[in-house]
Amino acid sequence: MSLEQQISKCIMEAMKAKDTVRLSALRNIKKYIIEAKTASAGIAELPDADVVRIITKLAKQGADSAAIYTGQNRQDLADEELAQVAVMKEFLPAQLSPEELEAEVRAIIAETGASSAKEMGQVMGLATKRLAGRAEGKDIAAKVKELLA
Repeated sequence: MSLEQQISKCIMEAMKAKDTVRLSALRNIKKYIIEAKTASAGIAELPDADVVRIITKLAKQGADSAAIYTGQNRQDLADEELAQVAVMKEFLPAQLSPEELEAEVRAIIAETGASSAKEMGQVMGLATKRLAGRAEGKDIAAKVKELLA
């Protein structure tokens, strides 16, 4: 079962359970999936990698919004955003630990043969594709910079 199908199934379950927070988060994900399918006409179903990218983006936006709400003393809105982010994270692959990230980046550096900061772009291109959804871009960039310095 694809990720898109899982989300559709979970929407039905959330409707039956009358879980409004979960339903809202899942419908938001579904909306972006439909928009992505419409943008590239003729696609019946998005690949799981594209769905993960969409969910990652939405989860990051939700976390950023929660931080802004917290800074403005609106904890009620922050809690709502964080609850939706928690639902979204259920569909994302497990995040890499710092040690696992370093091991992956070292392997990519060895594979590309990079030896200086001048080749950071080459390493970053491969690393962001390979580690998509499992690590944030800023963490990948920091680790590549550290290891190439």
